[in-house]
Amino acid sequence: MSLQEEINKRRTFAIISHPDAGKTTLTEKLLYFGQVIRSTGTVKGKKTGKYAASDWMEIEKKRGISVTSSVMSFPYHDFHVNILDTPGHEDFSEDTYRTLTAVDSVVMIIDSTKGVEPQTIKLFKVCRMRGIPIFTFINKLDREGREPLELLSEIEEVLGIESYPMNWPIGMGKRFLGIYDRFQNQIVRFKGDEEEEIIPLSDVSKHGIDENPTYQDTLGEIELLEEAGNEFTRERVENGELTPVFFGSALANFGVQTFFDTFLQFAAQPQPRKTNEGLVEPEKEQFSGYIFKIQANMNPAHRDRIAFLRVCSGKFERGMSVNLSRTNKTIKLNQTQAFMAKDRDTVDEAYPGDIIGIYDPNIYQIGDTLIGGKAQFHYEELPQFPPELFKRVQAKNVMKSKQFRKGIEQLVQEGAIQLFRQELNDSLILGAVGQLQFEVFEYRMKAEYNVDIEFTPLGERIPRWIKSEKFDKRFFDSRSMLVRDRYGSYAVLFENEFTLRYFLENQKEIELVDLFEENDYQGVTAHK
Repeated sequence: MSLQEEINKRRTFAIISHPDAGKTTLTEKLLYFGQVIRSTGTVKGKKTGKYAASDWMEIEKKRGISVTSSVMSFPYHDFHVNILDTPGHEDFSEDTYRTLTAVDSVVMIIDSTKGVEPQTIKLFKVCRMRGIPIFTFINKLDREGREPLELLSEIEEVLGIESYPMNWPIGMGKRFLGIYDRFQNQIVRFKGDEEEEIIPLSDVSKHGIDENPTYQDTLGEIELLEEAGNEFTRERVENGELTPVFFGSALANFGVQTFFDTFLQFAAQPQPRKTNEGLVEPEKEQFSGYIFKIQANMNPAHRDRIAFLRVCSGKFERGMSVNLSRTNKTIKLNQTQAFMAKDRDTVDEAYPGDIIGIYDPNIYQIGDTLIGGKAQFHYEELPQFPPELFKRVQAKNVMKSKQFRKGIEQLVQEGAIQLFRQELNDSLILGAVGQLQFEVFEYRMKAEYNVDIEFTPLGERIPRWIKSEKFDKRFFDSRSMLVRDRYGSYAVLFENEFTLRYFLENQKEIELVDLFEENDYQGVTAHK
């Protein structure tokens, strides 16, 4: 099969949502349709011993949440599907943001009982900034929820994107009869117990559905949508101007396959990626890709590190030599794998859109570009976010210092938590976006490195990086704490806004950088 034919088959997408909207449940159903799993594990049914396939970490199984992105690849009909399941919890938004750079489209799940929620808004904005096509699945239609027209209005007003319902619910909760599939011109009848019946519109009267008052109400709403709704075009979807909307219930496995089959027809195939020398098209013969995630200890028996690489152009072949553009060193890629969450198989070849795992002997960084042949470019920097919470960290037992240092080094390189050294006394400080990241870090240090740690909270701090290497260090104290990040760059952890303002007014010769405002500063730290 030609390179172009392989590219046309690929669909690489992420699923985003607010916690508890049904993201992991929907992912399980898609894996079930792809015949990857024989039965679907539910997030809450822990007594059965079944867990969601995408939640592979032990702490995810115990707490029933996703705290790291996972990759699932499988064939489905004429497509090769790559799903990137992202953490829903806001404390792990940085991992999610980086993962979103590796996809070509996004499925956004909205809880019909709650509407658009805060974490959904944050993730949606990142997708819009990157021009990623967005598809919407409104979940939990088998429960009493908000009116469909009200939900569409909220999507358009809060998220600022036009919507086009590909199907429409016939009632909801106890009155839920199914969905009116506008795209396929059929009724999908809800029969409960993960059963549904497809009825062509021409056969509705034979089944007595047309006499149901709820169905009559639905016909009136469909007529309104036809007259006053937005126009649907593939181009507007691809440009991120219009989101196709699907209704269903992931838990009841209703409307999910209808959604999936339609989604794959309109989801983007692998798209060009930006480099310092312009766009690189997936059809480019030269192999290239970039690392968007590093994960330690996916296989506890071997304590390995895996770098996740998005293939952007050309064909990957196991054993090929590539150039690491950051160091200009040549590396032979012999140990490469394809994923189904924690399960892995050796991958011999991969194409644009595919996500492959590369064994990392501690040489890769998040954002690294790999190129077949001589390095001529590098892909654009990945987003980096300043932490908000800070804690000093140390091993409870000094005899475990070697394991402690190894655990710190490897877990920090994954990018979910950041490491600083206080200039005054060389103590170690961890920074994170949220409290849950510290809890996961503590759990993994114990479970994976057999090290008990203790934290000393420093509370919320405002981090600012220092542009110059030369400055007077006498101006810093416990309220404006001078630290170095893991790349050796100086930063200041300010106690509060007042301390920051006082410093800016009195130390004008020291130029500070806010990572939120100056995205290009990540080049200063990430490639030191």
